[in-house]
Amino acid sequence: MAYQIPPETAHFVDREPELARVFRAAAEWRGQSRPLCVALSGPAGAGRTELAFRIARRLRQDPADEVLYLDLDDLRRDGVVEVADALGELLRSLGVPAEFVEQTFRARCKQYWTRTDGKRVVVVVDNARYGSEVVPLLPASGAGIVIVVSHGPLHDLEHGAAVELSLRPLDDEHAMELLERMVADPRLAAEPEAAHGLLRLCSGLPAALHVAGRWMRRHRLRSLSRLLAELTAELHEKGLPVVEAVWDAAYRELGPDGARLYRLLGGAPGPEFTPETAVALLGRGLDAGLDALEELETAGLVDARDEYRRLPELLRAHARRRAERDGSAAETTDGQRRIVRWYLRQAQIADATAAGARMTLAERVPALPEAPDVVFADKARAARWLETERHALYGCVRMAYAHGLDAEAWGLCEPLWTHFLDHRHYADVLDAFRTGVAAAQRAGHPRAAARMRCQLARPLWEQGDFAAAGDELERALGTVAALGAATAADRKLGASTVEFRGMLRAARGDWASAAADFEAAREVHRAIDNPYGAMLMTYRLGEAAAALGESRRAAELFERAHAAAGELGRERMTARTGFALGTVLDTLGRAGEARALYVAALASARARGARAEEARILDALAGSAEAAGHRVEADEHREVARALRAGEGPVD
Repeated sequence: MAYQIPPETAHFVDREPELARVFRAAAEWRGQSRPLCVALSGPAGAGRTELAFRIARRLRQDPADEVLYLDLDDLRRDGVVEVADALGELLRSLGVPAEFVEQTFRARCKQYWTRTDGKRVVVVVDNARYGSEVVPLLPASGAGIVIVVSHGPLHDLEHGAAVELSLRPLDDEHAMELLERMVADPRLAAEPEAAHGLLRLCSGLPAALHVAGRWMRRHRLRSLSRLLAELTAELHEKGLPVVEAVWDAAYRELGPDGARLYRLLGGAPGPEFTPETAVALLGRGLDAGLDALEELETAGLVDARDEYRRLPELLRAHARRRAERDGSAAETTDGQRRIVRWYLRQAQIADATAAGARMTLAERVPALPEAPDVVFADKARAARWLETERHALYGCVRMAYAHGLDAEAWGLCEPLWTHFLDHRHYADVLDAFRTGVAAAQRAGHPRAAARMRCQLARPLWEQGDFAAAGDELERALGTVAALGAATAADRKLGASTVEFRGMLRAARGDWASAAADFEAAREVHRAIDNPYGAMLMTYRLGEAAAALGESRRAAELFERAHAAAGELGRERMTARTGFALGTVLDTLGRAGEARALYVAALASARARGARAEEARILDALAGSAEAAGHRVEADEHREVARALRAGEGPVD
């Protein structure tokens, strides 16, 4: 009896859901007249073949069962498999002497069917590229099982597969489990940042994790951070030896657009991307972009995850190597310039949808004919897009500056400001706005430079760096003074800069000086007929009054700001002013009114995905419930707030 798969590996993690699906399907398959077909697809290095072996071992019910293995890449010539040769291999594995294997394809099919009729034969077909390569290899028995391993789904597999599994890279938890099983090395716990970097480098690919494990075993006296640096350089320069040839082969099978998109994705901003992003990056229109992306998915060069696609880090490095060999500097530059402008346009649309009209200085990017826009159905969708795309957006700021696209670099900071107000990613925003200041200065745009300095100041003071924030604001005020107040736009910019100074003074505890700045800014906004600015300064004055112990005046100011925000249709400010009003009303004994305002603010924060704001409102609701004697409700609110702060996500 033939048994052609290797012994089980010493270390294997995860994949329980996939195994359970296959075993359930096998149990339900009895009585069928055709073999059970299991299709495994996924990127090279993800452990597809090893999972196929594991399935084959467990589905073998009797030592008399034949277990066959066939790697179609061993038979592939110029991208084509002669299926008659594949049948010949299987027939010889089934014990047919070479001299008795039939000569023609049709005759070999009949011979194979005869040999497998009524028998329990498990066949693992590795590295299939087309369903037409697999169909002739199916045993002629309902007791037979075929496990097909491919890079991407085999859409032309006749009658399909009973079980289709798209194998993704391991998540961090299981990747670390595999690494710990392989090396049991104390350095993993002693250097958590380097260990996390190692997981990120390996991209969840078991093949890469095995390479990392071998490096750790070989160099036991080196620090993990040193090993990470050395392994990063090695893999980025040479690739992963086990799968490099597989990736090269898949790349060579791509058409011109697919190959070009793959090369461009190696330098794309952000670790994930959507089909719309791919279309914009390629720059050849919707149909060509989607066709190219579909080709990459079929080739197993892209990890598809719901609406998002991902190019694992090692595949990104491979794509960059292909770009260096097969592409050109002009191709890369054009693609990156195009994607920067597309992201800027989408961010401007999302910002306007989520936050409404506000003071911005960048020109709107016109529609790009080769790249359709993302459709934002509502404010919540636009706000979520800014959060899910934040890595790409921040990456685009750096990319734009590197390519001399100064207007785009500081222009991207404007929608990122709206995002920052709900999501405090300080390292990202500080880097972005410092780049924005440099870009505005290099472009000779003093208004933009002043605005960037103001917006840079806020994360600085929120991080406790009051001196640096003050320095940025002093420079911004100097620029505004030099510009003068000849136009309403310049006066508006000046009022906004004074507001930022007031906010810094408030952060330092000087509320009296802050109130004077807010009052001065409000007068300017009223004079130039800017109702939003006047509303915002009324809210700021309410904050100052509350901090100075003037609760009744604070309530009056917050009520006016809340009403004005509602009339202007500014959802975020309606929620903020409502919450602020609620906190003051609570101190004035008007708990019922305060609770209604808290509940409305909570709904808005959740719709915008503003987790820090949500936790703050839940704290207030907990205090209100506890004051009313509802301790259980208070504890529930505090538990949800705790989970949010711990990054545990929504709690039902």
